[in-house]
Amino acid sequence: MAGRIPLVLLACGSFNPITHQHMRLFELAKDHMHQTGQFQVVSGIVSPVGDSYGKKGLVASKHRLAMARLALQNSDWVTVDDWESQQADWTETVVTMRYHYNRIAALYSEASHKAADAPQLKLLCGADFMDTFKVPGLWREDHMEEVVGHFGLICVSRGMLQANQAIHESDILSKHSQSIFLVREWIHNEISATEVRRALRRGKSVKYLLPDSVIEYIRDHNLYTQESEMKNKDIKLRPLTKPLIQD
Repeated sequence: MAGRIPLVLLACGSFNPITHQHMRLFELAKDHMHQTGQFQVVSGIVSPVGDSYGKKGLVASKHRLAMARLALQNSDWVTVDDWESQQADWTETVVTMRYHYNRIAALYSEASHKAADAPQLKLLCGADFMDTFKVPGLWREDHMEEVVGHFGLICVSRGMLQANQAIHESDILSKHSQSIFLVREWIHNEISATEVRRALRRGKSVKYLLPDSVIEYIRDHNLYTQESEMKNKDIKLRPLTKPLIQD
């Protein structure tokens, strides 16, 4: 794939727990970006959110990291990174993207590559992620501009959820629509981490929804119980309470 732009895919999220659907996003995005004829995907990064995010039922990051690493232990191009989850406070998506972009650029510089040859970085997400841009107070407009306009998005459809409507309804997303790559998943995969947690706390089987190694880890550590689902029950998401600090 000589002459193509090297590209790194970054997926941020709870991964609570990581599912086959999460991993499938990477393969779908990789195929799509290769088919554009412009890009060569060189690596993928899974970046679980920190514990201070405050989402209901969020188990400790040490467990979410461990499960993600087990799930991806046989991947030769997707890795799990703990930088975001180890920060003292919740970290905005754009801050995580800046960190990884700078880290990748530094690695290329150390290897005596030209700065212009460093890979691009794009945010990989599902169509449901696009709806977060509409939640009042969840995103700063300048952060949206940077994530979408500067870095770019790769959005994979999920069942009936399509990103086109979110793009149409947002002036910022519409302005940067050329930086948003929409990927259609024709093989419907409705695996939901929320429904997986529901099944687990009710003692139901989740085999074939999660890798066996992840199921074993959940069982060994007694995760996703009625008690754990109540964690952060009455706490607002950190993005809605974090003071506004200009970058």
